[in-house]
Amino acid sequence: MVLLEFSMSPLGKSESVGKYVARSLDIIDKSGVAYRLNPMGTVLEGEWEQVFSVVQQCYERMKKDCNRISCTIKVDYRKGYSGRLQSKVGSVEKKLKRSVRQ
Repeated sequence: MVLLEFSMSPLGKSESVGKYVARSLDIIDKSGVAYRLNPMGTVLEGEWEQVFSVVQQCYERMKKDCNRISCTIKVDYRKGYSGRLQSKVGSVEKKLKRSVRQ
């Protein structure tokens, strides 16, 4: 399983890109892939092909009306592990012996 964090936004549209982020999040949510939205991007959890397919769908939708797109992607693969959207945070909380803000 992989965790894939990505941020994709159009360039040259305006300062606010929430409309475009919402369209991507709709694709992500409907995909069935486990995810977590954060203020600077979205983390997906799944198999390599599955998570990259979601990113591809977001890109294909965005390029329909955006002439320039910026995208950053970070991937963390760990064999034999799933549920890391929660467990990575849980591990830190256990070491701190308290909950952290999310």
